[in-house]
Amino acid sequence: MSLKKQFIKTKPVVKVTFSIDAKNADSAAVVGDFNNWDPSEGALSKLKNGTFKATYDLVKDAIYEFKYLIDGAYVNDPEADFYKWNDYAGSENGVLVV
Repeated sequence: MSLKKQFIKTKPVVKVTFSIDAKNADSAAVVGDFNNWDPSEGALSKLKNGTFKATYDLVKDAIYEFKYLIDGAYVNDPEADFYKWNDYAGSENGVLVV
């Protein structure tokens, strides 16, 4: 799993690349505050090496909760900035600070 943040000096956005190694998965998405937890808005593309990946522009100076959704199972990113308990989900979510 990997998170890459690219800060754009001329715009109030950060390009965040989400990638997760899931060779045996059929589908993967990143869901979070930034896309209303909607898997269709956070779909990741599967690369030939089995990694799912996508880059999204997120508003700078914000904090987002997120998770990966891999074949219907929620997974946290070990490279998240930190984790926060979510009563609605009954588990921790990864937190991304941009």
